[in-house]
Amino acid sequence: MSNNATAARRSTVYLLDQILSEGRLLSECLAAGALDRLTPEDRARAQRLTLETLRGLERADRLLESHLKRTPALTVHNALRLGTVELCHGEAAHGVVNSMVEIVGRSRKHGRLKGLVNAVLRKVADEGPDAWPKMRVPRLPEWLREPLIAAWGQDAIKGMEQAHFTGAPLDVTLKPGAKAPGGDALPTGSVRLQDAGQVSALPGYKAGDWWVQDAAAALPVRILGPQQGEQILDLCAAPGGKTLQLAAAGADVTALDVSEARIARVQENLKRTGLKANVVTGDALEHQGQYDAILLDAPCSATGTIRRHPDLPFAKDGSEFGGLIELQARMLAHAWSLLKPGGRLVYCTCSLLPDEGEVQIEEALEMYPDMRINREALDVPGVESDWITDEGGLRLRPDYWPERGGMDGFYVACLNKSV
Repeated sequence: MSNNATAARRSTVYLLDQILSEGRLLSECLAAGALDRLTPEDRARAQRLTLETLRGLERADRLLESHLKRTPALTVHNALRLGTVELCHGEAAHGVVNSMVEIVGRSRKHGRLKGLVNAVLRKVADEGPDAWPKMRVPRLPEWLREPLIAAWGQDAIKGMEQAHFTGAPLDVTLKPGAKAPGGDALPTGSVRLQDAGQVSALPGYKAGDWWVQDAAAALPVRILGPQQGEQILDLCAAPGGKTLQLAAAGADVTALDVSEARIARVQENLKRTGLKANVVTGDALEHQGQYDAILLDAPCSATGTIRRHPDLPFAKDGSEFGGLIELQARMLAHAWSLLKPGGRLVYCTCSLLPDEGEVQIEEALEMYPDMRINREALDVPGVESDWITDEGGLRLRPDYWPERGGMDGFYVACLNKSV
C-alpha cells in the first residue's frame, strides 16, 4: 500500500461502523458519498478492504478474542478487525499498525485506546498469519443459515459459505461480435476474469463492447430468448444488464424502474454501449401496456449475491422477507396482466430462499389457469440438468462451478401465456 493508505483505512473503519451498527448496505453508503473525498485509487482500496474485512470478520474476531479482556467500542473494534484482516493477508505490520494507531488516536472519544490497538495488533502480527488459514470458513448468521440449511442441506451451505468467503471474479457479457477483454469463456456464454483490476481501464470498456454482469444474472434473458422487433418490458430494470442484453438482441425494450437514480445508471450504460431502449421511471405495479414478452427481476432478499456483497448478512436480519414475498406475488400478478396472449414471461430473483422462487411459481401455476411453465426454454448452453427444479424452474447457487469461482444464487422460470 502507498504511504497514503491511512485515508483509505479510515474510510474503511467508517464504512464498517455504518454497516455493523446502523444496518446500512455498502451500496447505500457509497451512494451517499461516503468515499467522495478520496482519490479514485483510495476509493477502490477502501471498498476492497471493507469487503475483505466483512468476509473475514468471524476469523478476525476469533483471533482478537484472546487479546481483549472486553469488547471495545465499535469504532476501535472495527479498526482492530481491519488491521487483523490486513495482517493476515500479508500486509506489512509496520504500516498497518501505525495506520490503526493513528486512526484511533485521532478520535476524541477513543484516543486513549491507541496503546491497546498498538499492543493487540502487534500480537496479531506475530500469531495471526499462521493461525488464519487453519480457521474454519466463516459462517452465515443463524437467521439466514437455518432456512438455507432447511432448503438445501448442510453440505450445500458449506459450499456456499466457501464461495462467499472466496469472493467473486468479474463476469462480463459481450455485445454481439465484440471482443472479450481477456479472461475465459464460460459454458453459458459469459466471460470471466479472475483478476480484472480497474473495470473502466479494461480493453473495450469505453467502446461499450461489454458490460459487467454475473454469469447467473445473464441467464434469465437467454432463457427468455428475445427476438428482433419484439416488444419486451424489463421490469425493475436497474442497473440495466438485462436491458442491454434485450436491446443487443434487437428487441424493442421498455426498461422500467421506480428509482430515478437507478434509472440514470441504466441510461449511462445504454449510452456507453450505444444500445437503445425506452427508459421509464415508474412503479411496476402501476405500469400499463401490452407486451410480447416480459422480464420480471423482482425485488428480493438478494441472498444469492453475498459472494459479491458480504455486507448483506450484517446489514439485514431477515425481517423484510415477508414483505418482499408478498410484493413479488403482487408484481407477478400485475406483470401477467401486461402480457399478450401467447406471450412469455421470465420471473427471476437473486435469492437463495425457495419462498422467493420455487414456491412463488408453484403458487402462481395454481392461481392462473392460462399459465404454463416452459421447461424447454431452459435448454440453453451451459445449463446443467440437475439445476432444473421439480416445478420446471432453474435453481442456481453459489456452490455451483466451485472450480471456476462459483456463481450468484438465482431462481429463473419461464412462463407461457395461452392464446
